Amino acid sequence: MDKRQYIRENFNISNDVLNLVDEAEKSLAESFRRIDEIAEINQLKVMKAFSDNRVSETHFVPTTGYGYDDLGRDTLDKVYAEVFGAEDALVRHNFISGTHTLSTMLFAVLRPGDTLLSVTGKPYDTLEEVIGISGEDGNGSLKDFGVNYIEVELKPDGQPDFKEIERVLKNTKIKAVTIQRSKGYGWRPTYSAEEIGSIIRFIKKISPDTICMVDNCYGEFVDALEPTAYGADLAAGSLIKNAGGGLAPTGGYIVGKAKYVELCAYRLTSVGIGKECGASLGFNRQLYQGLFIAPHTVAQALKSAALCAAVFEKLGFEVDPKPNAVRHDIIQSVKCGSPEKLIAFCQGIQKGAPVDSFVNPEPWDMPGYQDQVIMAAGAFVQGASIELSADGPIKPPYTAYMQGGLTYESAKLGIMQAAEGILRL
Repeated sequence: MDKRQYIRENFNISNDVLNLVDEAEKSLAESFRRIDEIAEINQLKVMKAFSDNRVSETHFVPTTGYGYDDLGRDTLDKVYAEVFGAEDALVRHNFISGTHTLSTMLFAVLRPGDTLLSVTGKPYDTLEEVIGISGEDGNGSLKDFGVNYIEVELKPDGQPDFKEIERVLKNTKIKAVTIQRSKGYGWRPTYSAEEIGSIIRFIKKISPDTICMVDNCYGEFVDALEPTAYGADLAAGSLIKNAGGGLAPTGGYIVGKAKYVELCAYRLTSVGIGKECGASLGFNRQLYQGLFIAPHTVAQALKSAALCAAVFEKLGFEVDPKPNAVRHDIIQSVKCGSPEKLIAFCQGIQKGAPVDSFVNPEPWDMPGYQDQVIMAAGAFVQGASIELSADGPIKPPYTAYMQGGLTYESAKLGIMQAAEGILRL
């Protein structure tokens, strides 16, 4: 069977787009080789952690009620800690999102009168109400509990402003610093785990007792080491992003120094109970299996992102990262330039999804966001951004943020549909 003919006849993709994708793939050979190499390193780390912690069928047995002595739950924490180069971990299906894990971290370590410093500019939109930057007073934000907040803007090149960070640290007692690895709805570099380590060393040299926390969403298994291996006191993310491998149906993780992970456990459950309770309810098997497959799945998503960059750069759009750039998260940004092109891009990605491919996404008032957002997300797990998805706020410069792809081949189809949709405008 001729592949190109099948695609033309069944998905209505033009020869122009097929030729464009062929050219893009040829230009990405070195990037794909580099992605595969890191995936193999991370896969070996996961395999070693499974072996060191003697993972067996026993760890998949469900518990109910209080969940005392849940061997699978407790061992999964140890596996995550080893893989992430951390002292301890808190991995639970109870976490509903990355924002939930990050909120848990913040409330766990901050107390009334403390000051939180963001050294990577404005945090992701959904954290604004958690911190108290936006939203109504009295909703239970950090601000309501008397926690102060300082933000250091990034320099024009998207890098941290070390001079201003130093000034703040020397003039204000900072209890905790938050570092956002990925760009979020921004246009700036995503920081590697090693670069985050450099930021942390700089902070610790000036203020050794300041707790350094990392929003690790979208960055897991993209580098060979995680931020906790470079000195982060805490890092957190969602299991329906990278670390869940597309198999975890829900959940999140927090990894880091044992004393801070314990505080996070107290915040999630109750002071004095912490990690000792919490029935796994049969989720353990999927969480283990998701972690096992995560390095490979992340590699598929990275190759998909690189292809998207190459295709849309050839179409004349500004993209970030560039096609052959060394990547540190799974997100690909495309400046669409108009609401019509942003909508067409997302609708094309939706057509390439395995679930709800017949649906046309439209902009809507999404909870936690200040602007209308369009979101393409035809996923087996609702909202899972390790699966092929794309979204963006309806505001200039109308940037689409694509991420995920359980398989490169399926994501490639979505990218072709997006390119075709824009060319037909």
